[in-house]
Amino acid sequence: MGWFVFVVLSLLVSDFPSCTSSLVPLCNHDEASALLGFKTSFNSWCGDDGSYPKTESWKNGSHCCLWDGVSCETNSGHVIGLDLSSSCLQGPFHPNNTLFKLSHLQKLNLALNNFSSSPMPSGFGHLLALTHLNLSNVAFSGVIPSKISHLSKLVSLDLSLSQGWMRIQPASLEKLIVNATHLRELTLDGLDMSLIKPRSLSLLLNFSSSLVSLGLSNTILQGKLPNNIFYLPNLQQLSLSWNLNLEGELSQLNPRSPLRLLDLGGNAFSGHIQFLSNLTQLKHLDLRQNKFSGPIPQCMDSISQLNYLYLRTNNFSGEIPSSLFDLQHLIYLDLSYNNFDGEIPNLFSKLSKLEGLDVTRNNLVGRLPSSLFELTQLSGLCLSKNKLVGEIPDKTSGLSNLELMDLSDNSLNGTIPHWCFSLSSLLNLRLCGNQLTGPIGEFSAFSLYDCDLSYNKLQGDIPESIFLHQNLSYLILSSNNLSGVLDFHKFSNLQRLKALDLSDNNFQSLGFTGGNVKSFPISLDPFNLVELDLSMNQIHGRIPEGFNHLADTLGYLDLSHNFLTSVGNLSISWKNIGYIDLRFNMLEGDIPVPPSTAKFFSISHNKVTGDISSSLCNASSLMILDLSHNNLTGKIPQCVGNLSKLLVLDLQKNNLRGIIPKSYLEIETLETMNFNGNHLEGPLPRPVIKCKRLRVLNLGENDIQDTFPSWLDSLQELRILVLRANRFNGTVNCFQSKNDTFSKLTVFDISNNNFRGNLPIAFIKNFKGMMINVHSVLQYIRPTESTYNDSIEVTMKGNNFELERILTTFTVVDLANNNFEGEIPTIIGDLKSLIGLNLSNNRLSGLIPQSLNGLENLEWLDLSSNMLTGEIRTALANLPFLSFLNLSQNQLEGKIPTGKQFNTFQSDSYQGNSGLCGLPLSKPCYWIDLATSQSQQEEQFGFGWKPVAIGYGCGGVFGMVLGYLTFFIRKPEWSIHLIQGILNQRVRKKSYNSNSNRRPHNKGR
Repeated sequence: MGWFVFVVLSLLVSDFPSCTSSLVPLCNHDEASALLGFKTSFNSWCGDDGSYPKTESWKNGSHCCLWDGVSCETNSGHVIGLDLSSSCLQGPFHPNNTLFKLSHLQKLNLALNNFSSSPMPSGFGHLLALTHLNLSNVAFSGVIPSKISHLSKLVSLDLSLSQGWMRIQPASLEKLIVNATHLRELTLDGLDMSLIKPRSLSLLLNFSSSLVSLGLSNTILQGKLPNNIFYLPNLQQLSLSWNLNLEGELSQLNPRSPLRLLDLGGNAFSGHIQFLSNLTQLKHLDLRQNKFSGPIPQCMDSISQLNYLYLRTNNFSGEIPSSLFDLQHLIYLDLSYNNFDGEIPNLFSKLSKLEGLDVTRNNLVGRLPSSLFELTQLSGLCLSKNKLVGEIPDKTSGLSNLELMDLSDNSLNGTIPHWCFSLSSLLNLRLCGNQLTGPIGEFSAFSLYDCDLSYNKLQGDIPESIFLHQNLSYLILSSNNLSGVLDFHKFSNLQRLKALDLSDNNFQSLGFTGGNVKSFPISLDPFNLVELDLSMNQIHGRIPEGFNHLADTLGYLDLSHNFLTSVGNLSISWKNIGYIDLRFNMLEGDIPVPPSTAKFFSISHNKVTGDISSSLCNASSLMILDLSHNNLTGKIPQCVGNLSKLLVLDLQKNNLRGIIPKSYLEIETLETMNFNGNHLEGPLPRPVIKCKRLRVLNLGENDIQDTFPSWLDSLQELRILVLRANRFNGTVNCFQSKNDTFSKLTVFDISNNNFRGNLPIAFIKNFKGMMINVHSVLQYIRPTESTYNDSIEVTMKGNNFELERILTTFTVVDLANNNFEGEIPTIIGDLKSLIGLNLSNNRLSGLIPQSLNGLENLEWLDLSSNMLTGEIRTALANLPFLSFLNLSQNQLEGKIPTGKQFNTFQSDSYQGNSGLCGLPLSKPCYWIDLATSQSQQEEQFGFGWKPVAIGYGCGGVFGMVLGYLTFFIRKPEWSIHLIQGILNQRVRKKSYNSNSNRRPHNKGR
């Protein structure tokens, strides 16, 4: 149309020159030349966004005032307006551009062009007649020139950005505010204003009589915003959103404020919002993702014109006020991710214009309000992650425009009403995570794009009508009680289906039209299935050959936790498959070779046999390779070391033999190497270590014969080290140990070997990961960006356990069944997060260190079968979580402590310590009990229990002499131990005599 007008007017100018003066102003020759120079300084390239090159109409010799986007003053003919927004201009904007010769220019709009990240020229500051300047989204970069503040006549200025990066200096902004006193619209969204202090914005009060719109979103403003900015008397639009560190309050607002739009989303504002009722003209209020708290004011009905209310992701609490439902013009209401409680008021009949409601993740209770299902304009309904109960209403008189309904993660029960499957507008149906029962109803409308009914108690077959959904892309029915045969011939009708999740149900078999796999239709070629999850069902037999027809599109296949016995003729040489999970089945035969595209391949916990074929190494994209818990034999292939992207190599619990290839330790990406429970031999390779990211190294339960591997000190990320049950020998020295050696270690298990010498104190000093008492969110140790969980076999509380997942807080030191000697180092007491310590079956001597009292997280302690002496530390009874203790087969003595955790331990915790007495042993502590009763006499008379005990134990003159020596020679230890022995001997003798005297008497009976 613009080109047609230009042609017609050109004809009028050329054919009717006498009329031109009355129709079109004269064109200034110099300004026409300047415009043509501007045109030639840029390339013209348009995408498919609807823009077009306005400068194409600019021709030399034609009338410039008729050019597209050009406006001229009627009398003088000077160019006063230039609108080249979305004109496909591309290229750098040079400082000497001829545009700056248009000195009479009043309105300039260059928005939505691409000036190739060139600096913003200072020449814009020379266009002193400008009243309107729009340079938004033109890909300028660098600092905004200070000369922009010379434009004192500006009424509207827009320098906002969606790409590129510009920043404004404080001095430039202040001068602009001071000079441009007539400014009504100021938009600086996306600029870097990190150097601007919020108090500088108080200068905006200079605009008290003019400023109508202020946009400062996403400008990196930080600090506390002064409240007086809300007192600008004519301000109608204020946007300060997504300045993440900008603080402020809404405690005081202008009671006469004309604000119609207030956007503070994505900041750090806090406090209550009780003064919002002053904003009676407000139509759009966005306070999402701040730190506001407290209840919503009861007087919200005073904001009667409100259309949009966003309060998402704050700390609001209390009940939803009934006054909120008096906002009859409300179109969208978002109260999600707060702490609202109580029931949802059944007052939605007042909100006849409501199109969107979101109260996700609150603490709302009660039933679904029936009035909600009468809203005819509602298109989005999100009530998920609350505590709603009862049934979904079985009838609805509204919802004719509903596109999204999300009622997931509540406690709704009953059957799914038929209208959920008959709404012709519904695109997304999410009812997962409830307690819905009964069968899935028949579908009578087929608009659904996303259907998620998972984690309920639904029963029966998949309804036949679901296979008529031509638009269905995501079907999630997992974790129900569905059953029957899965016929993929029917699923082939869903040619837009991308994800199908039927996991954790009771499906028993896979079929393709009655089991005839060859009848699988050729029409399946356009089948777009990308993700298929059939795990955790009861599927028996072979994987059908028909699965080969999914080869072109399938990227994710999970058949784990079933009863599959064979992969049959399944070819896994698919084009795009990246995830193949066949774990926990009954698969037999050789390992199926994954394709080169596979990143995750697990066939663990099956009955696979034979050698590991070197053809597996052709899967060059593998990141997770899990062949564990099978019956694999032979040697591990050398070529696995060439899998340069490998994160996890798990071969545990097989029958593999041979040595570990050196190349395995040269995989730079490797994070987990688990060879536990094979028959691998040693010695270990002496490589140049490249696997610096290794976090789990498990070589336990093999036949490796070697000394402690000295190269471990270079693995600074190591968290789990297991060398248990091999034939390692020699001392565990610190070699040239650095301060960061083993600093992240949480499991150190070298038990059941032949190590000797003292305990490795230098290593233990570096166990920084065990010295921090961590109380964090429970997480499992797993490789980066993976769903694989590391596992470990550990001796815990006297029994062997296999942990399928390892918590980051699981900290264990196990040095049992070696030949360590010497004393237990006190440094062990610094391992504050330790939950298990096993030093049993060594040759340790000396006392139990007092420092063990500091292991406040300890759950099991095993020091049995050593040569420890002295008493049991009474403070050990204060360890709050200690539930297993084994001190048997040592040389401990004295009374067993009582109280707290020690009252739960049985006698087998102390057996084999002849010097111990007291409960739970049957051996009493006469001499210690006597000591307690005589302690006060010792303080009062200068002698006490030990001289008396000596007299009691020895009798007569000998006892008196020893008692005298004990009193005057400060109770020498040798005499104490002597008398203790005599006491114990007398007790035994007395017990024997008593038993001897009973026998004749009993016999006489």
